[in-house]
Amino acid sequence: MTDTELKHTNPQIGLTADEVASRVAEGKINGEQTIKTKSIPQILRENILTFFNFIFVAFAVILLFFTVFEFGADGKVTAQFNIGILGNFGFMILIVGNCAVGVIQGIRSKLTMDKLSLLSAPKAVVVRDGEETEINIESIVLDDLMVLSTGKQICADGIVVDGSIEVNESLITGEPDAILKNPGDEVMSGSFVVSGKAKCQVTHIGQDNFVMKISSGAKYFKRPSSEIWRSLMFVTKFMSIVIIPVGIALFLIKYLGQQGDLSDTVIKTLGTLIGMMPSGLVALATTVFCVSVIRLSKHKTNAQDLYCIETLARVDVLCLDKTGTITEGTMEVNRVESTLDESEVKQLLKDFTHALDAEDATSMAIKDFVADLSPTREHSGIVPFSSARKWSGATFDEVSYVLGAPEFVFRNLDDDKQEKISAMAEQGYRVLVLAKAQRAFDGQNLPDGLELVAYVYITDKIRAEAPDTLRYFREQGVTVKIISGDNPATVRAVALRAGLEDCDNIIDMSTVADDQIEDIAEKYTIFGRVLPDQKLALVKALKKHGHTVAMTGDGVNDVLALKEADCSVAMASGSDAAKNVSSLVLLDSNFASMPKVVEEGRRSINNLERSASLYLMKTLYNTMLAVLFMIVPFDLPFEPRHLTLISSVTIGIPSVVLALEPNKDRVSGHFLPKVLSHALPGSITVVLGAVAVIIANACFLKDLRLEQVQSLYLVLTTFVGLMYLFKVSMPFNWIHVLNFVAMIGIFVAFYFIDLGFFSTIEYFGLDKDFTMDMIYAILAIGAVLLVAFVGLLFATKGVNKKEDSNLVKLLKKANVI
Repeated sequence: MTDTELKHTNPQIGLTADEVASRVAEGKINGEQTIKTKSIPQILRENILTFFNFIFVAFAVILLFFTVFEFGADGKVTAQFNIGILGNFGFMILIVGNCAVGVIQGIRSKLTMDKLSLLSAPKAVVVRDGEETEINIESIVLDDLMVLSTGKQICADGIVVDGSIEVNESLITGEPDAILKNPGDEVMSGSFVVSGKAKCQVTHIGQDNFVMKISSGAKYFKRPSSEIWRSLMFVTKFMSIVIIPVGIALFLIKYLGQQGDLSDTVIKTLGTLIGMMPSGLVALATTVFCVSVIRLSKHKTNAQDLYCIETLARVDVLCLDKTGTITEGTMEVNRVESTLDESEVKQLLKDFTHALDAEDATSMAIKDFVADLSPTREHSGIVPFSSARKWSGATFDEVSYVLGAPEFVFRNLDDDKQEKISAMAEQGYRVLVLAKAQRAFDGQNLPDGLELVAYVYITDKIRAEAPDTLRYFREQGVTVKIISGDNPATVRAVALRAGLEDCDNIIDMSTVADDQIEDIAEKYTIFGRVLPDQKLALVKALKKHGHTVAMTGDGVNDVLALKEADCSVAMASGSDAAKNVSSLVLLDSNFASMPKVVEEGRRSINNLERSASLYLMKTLYNTMLAVLFMIVPFDLPFEPRHLTLISSVTIGIPSVVLALEPNKDRVSGHFLPKVLSHALPGSITVVLGAVAVIIANACFLKDLRLEQVQSLYLVLTTFVGLMYLFKVSMPFNWIHVLNFVAMIGIFVAFYFIDLGFFSTIEYFGLDKDFTMDMIYAILAIGAVLLVAFVGLLFATKGVNKKEDSNLVKLLKKANVI
């Protein structure tokens, strides 16, 4: 709205009730101002209506049809149900559990963020019908008259019509200094009033507000920037495609080509296809990251995306905002310099600040500096601080004292003073001078004959944990860059005090053209006077150079860059827009929490790499077995319930134990190539065992029943799975030993548990009829498989893990790694 279009609202009366109703009817109302969290239906939809879940539900429906209903040769159909049939649906437990974990964590994160937004939701005071009224910011209408005072958030763009205020626009521009606003000056939504009181007429509402224009670019969907998530989705989608032709071919060959029983062929074909899908791996990854989220919540960190924990552990460039991240967003007095004793200067400052009783950042810093003292004198007059004057004053015992910016207090600074002030300013200090005169103030003008009493050096208050946190990331090989809207020299000084290396490598972004950003992103460490769109461009440029980028921020000006970063971290004290688009929110705004996130990510990644190979071994050997049994005229080895037993004792239970262990090792290599190379020896060994059983059945054990042959497959496959579990459990500790021994005990126990109402023998379809010939065959084949497994471990060591391997190149091309 231009000045010519602006309808001037009466500063005393404001809008009338009829005028408000008219604007509401015309849609000229503020409405929602924040980027909302996901709705519960959206969370349910994202976790339940997935292609992965659809496949397994389809499997379950088909399986239900062919296990409950029996098709006779005469065409008759009979219904049946027993505990053995139920065992074939064990795989659905993982699917339901995976959905439940995802939904619960999504809703938990949403409720946490909604609660934060509710607690920080600002109210607006407006003048209507001549009275001041407090309303929700959603209810502000165009031309409303807002009453703004110290501490209030500006909820809509407007123009000052009465009074004057000092405004902090750091959440929008990144500049921390207060800006004076007089009648006729514009104020922007998202900023805060530092001091003063004014009435402002609303000029923009809703999406036309400045803060909404900046944040609207963040309202796009961005998939998790997680290598593990991309790897799991790649494997799932790839296997989802593979199982269709494999399943059809396997069924046709076994049913039509080899004249198999319809129900038996369908059930065993589905068993093979279910084994080919790494269903438990997705559930395990979700569980592991969910546990990490719960652990981080104890450190006041809310993860809104499960996989962001992994991403931060892989980050190699960390972009920090100065205000609110390295600094607390407040000022502190570093020291005073005077010919007087420091105690005398501090007492003068105590009396001075007590007399002025101001609450701006500078005054609060001085108050903290002299908090241990008590005032000793009463003032006889004061001159409040003004942004125009840049000083304030007070009179004690007929002596006038002035505190303010040197160049405004002393009209002509000598060279020595100027040199000292410039030197301290270059070190990041804000220099104030305390001066006195034996004359009274001339109204609100400086008295003549001012003499210097002391220099007061004020600086941004560095977070106590910032140096240690920056050192931690440096030791982990993470490049830290500071991106700030503040003066480059000021940012450099703060970074230097915080212990950041390479602080002299700075650039003023106001001098940089858009087409230069890609080149300078890598080159410089500190970026000053950065605009919101330049922050976004810098993050994009760093990602284009192949970096995994994390970004911290708290303001609306950070929203676009936060959304673009691979992992975004917001402070709880920041804007709602920043919090709602970020992956992680530090609930206590404590930068020191980030190393804990990295450690959780390392534990998750390293343990998942170890456990994931157990699941992919099952996927690989079931795929190989499918191909093998298309060739040989033998019955398929497993029903779904058999695989449920094998998976439980060699994969499911032990993988959870291994995945939740402490592990702070640095992350190296790529997830999928590593787990595939680890899984390959065990997969090949299982297939060799199946070939051995086929040969033994054809040549030596011809009289065995089908159930006995299945027992051979079951025992030998479990044996290979336990061998591989032994390998991934190394180095052994008491937990690993207990875990391994327990799995052997559980497998053996399942052959004997019969509680009357529940029998594991029937549930898993086990056969206890082992002949001596079968036992000899198991021992002989097992010995051969042990030797083969060890040999394959050495033969495949390092396969697919090198950066120049064909698999790594293929996965990079597919944007998986």
